[in-house]
Amino acid sequence: MNAKKSLAILGSTGSIGRQTLEVVQAYPDKFTVEVLTAHNNAELLIEQAVAFKPNVVVIGNEEQYPIVKDTLLKHNIKVYTGESALASVVQMDTVDMVLTALVGYSGLKPTIKAIEAGKNIALANKETLVVAGELITAMAKENGVNIYPVDSEHSAIFQCIVGEFHNPIEKIILTASGGPFRGKKRNELISVTKAQALKHPNWTMGAKITIDSATLMNKGLEVIEAKWLFGLSAEQVEVVVHPQSIIHSMVQFEDGSIKAQMGLPDMRLPIQFALTYPDRFKSDLPRFDFTNYPALTFEKPDMETFRNLALSFEALKRAGNMPCVLNAANEVVVAEFLKDRIGFLQMTDVVEQCLNKIKHIEHPSLEDYVQTDKETRIKALELIN
Repeated sequence: MNAKKSLAILGSTGSIGRQTLEVVQAYPDKFTVEVLTAHNNAELLIEQAVAFKPNVVVIGNEEQYPIVKDTLLKHNIKVYTGESALASVVQMDTVDMVLTALVGYSGLKPTIKAIEAGKNIALANKETLVVAGELITAMAKENGVNIYPVDSEHSAIFQCIVGEFHNPIEKIILTASGGPFRGKKRNELISVTKAQALKHPNWTMGAKITIDSATLMNKGLEVIEAKWLFGLSAEQVEVVVHPQSIIHSMVQFEDGSIKAQMGLPDMRLPIQFALTYPDRFKSDLPRFDFTNYPALTFEKPDMETFRNLALSFEALKRAGNMPCVLNAANEVVVAEFLKDRIGFLQMTDVVEQCLNKIKHIEHPSLEDYVQTDKETRIKALELIN
């Protein structure tokens, strides 16, 4: 990689966005930042813009626009606001790669626009493929666009199959930490609080993904994402609980051989691999020492207690717009749980009811996905209230 790679970082103030900028900072001769976007965090966005001097900044929340615009005026940085601006900036000629680190459904439209413009994608927004995997993968193929996974599990799979593209995958094994409530039964989870659910044992992440990890919905969404990223069936994806989070995922080939990708839990490594592939840049990241981990353990996920994982497999098998329903309902229930308006176990109940109540569309168009998302959110709120 000789010329500097020019990046648009969508969601730069979130956990993945901030760590992406750490990677960029470590290799100033390899990357430039062309676009930074955030939804609400104007203060951090301004700070990042002053430090990385992008050409363009987008603030999603229009109320924050005046302060961002006025502050960055003297730095000669263009500032835009709103959803349409987000969809436009990813198509700029000066952008080589778009890193999508937006949370949830909001990542879908900008990713579609970036693919239409022929931009390679570093994908940290799993919901894009969960909601519209069939559409996104077909568009990427049509436009000659590569999608590089940023999620640690999918990056691990990708790293395991580099050099093996001609060898069919028998199955992949996604590892899960089990979250903060591993080993607990349903009756022990009735009174779980927001504070308890936000304490992840191994990873530091945003609130939404941390709650998803506590309910195992995050792993369910990853199962669906893996199907589309690697062209698999639901039967070729297995989940195993690995509390130490050292093996990030595994691939089993047709001869029975298994490859695993290992390392300390640090999102900067998969981010860096997505940005630098096919190269590996020398890094100062902490190194793994086997003697500090004399035992790595594995167990089956408890899909009766953590039914979100079972519901995700069900949505994947039913296909069509069902994963879109799963995602929309989950986004609503997590937001309501974070506002203390719904109990921990109720979240799964509402998601399941939405999967049963929203009309199944076998081959959805983009408009169908948009409509499904809208209908599901209304239904989920009805069921809560």
